Amino acid sequence: MARTRKKTYKYLPPQMADNLRNLEISVRKQMDGGMQGLHRSPAFGSSVEFAEYRPYVQGDPIQRIDWTVYARTDRYVIRRFHDEVNIRAHILLDTSESMAYRQKGKMSKMEYGCYLAACIMYMMVNQGDSAGLMTFGEEVRDTYEPAGSFVGLRPMLLGLEDIKPAGQGDIEKALHAAAGLIKGRSLVVVISDLLQDPRETLRGIGHLCYERKDVTVFHVMDRGEFQLPDEGLIEVEFLETRDRMNVDITEFRDLYLRRIREYLDELRIGCTKEGADYILVDTNTDIHDTLHRRAAVS
Repeated sequence: MARTRKKTYKYLPPQMADNLRNLEISVRKQMDGGMQGLHRSPAFGSSVEFAEYRPYVQGDPIQRIDWTVYARTDRYVIRRFHDEVNIRAHILLDTSESMAYRQKGKMSKMEYGCYLAACIMYMMVNQGDSAGLMTFGEEVRDTYEPAGSFVGLRPMLLGLEDIKPAGQGDIEKALHAAAGLIKGRSLVVVISDLLQDPRETLRGIGHLCYERKDVTVFHVMDRGEFQLPDEGLIEVEFLETRDRMNVDITEFRDLYLRRIREYLDELRIGCTKEGADYILVDTNTDIHDTLHRRAAVS
């Protein structure tokens, strides 16, 4: 008996996919391109499409002057061209135990991350590029090579449905390993709750950026992680060790909120210094709105 092929996916329902058709993801760094694609790298070359004009300055090759513009405006300008390339994207998805957390969100951090991963992979293929997937905890777990077709995405979309967050995470170690596995210049999207010392996390992100990757970090949090009640006794659970303790919220609320602000600032500023785009989202944010934020990056 022939096996029926699955036509819908948990993390990429048809309506969600339809709403993504007009969204595109661009990059700012030069990509490796052996094939001519729909997208242009930030490196200027001599392709048939130009990016913009700029004023002529002493030392520019005279043959680059657009004499047609000079005849109309009496100004010397230079045409700047883009090399066209295909973008190869790698989605790095945190699947450690802490991603199972859900308190005030519509879904767990893991579910939100899976939606993000599925949508970004779909967007890449829809715009003529390719996308692959890596999951990680203490180290890289499952690896799917980039695919440039919707059929090629099928194993990854099904793989997302099988994910069960487990184990401790070591973001720095996993990102160092990923940097060694991802060859050439490419887009790297990290999806994680970043529950690690920011200095360690930033070393891993910096390694990816040093390898000339165009890096975007989606920092996924539950609203309950940065909003606390004003008073009362609460039970605190350390998700990756399962240790628990009861604390009076009034004794440490202000300290906790201050530390959270410092933690988020350190990650945001650190990512910027390393050359990565940092996007903080909570699990109540509409997925489409989050993707719009990345699409606006240019």
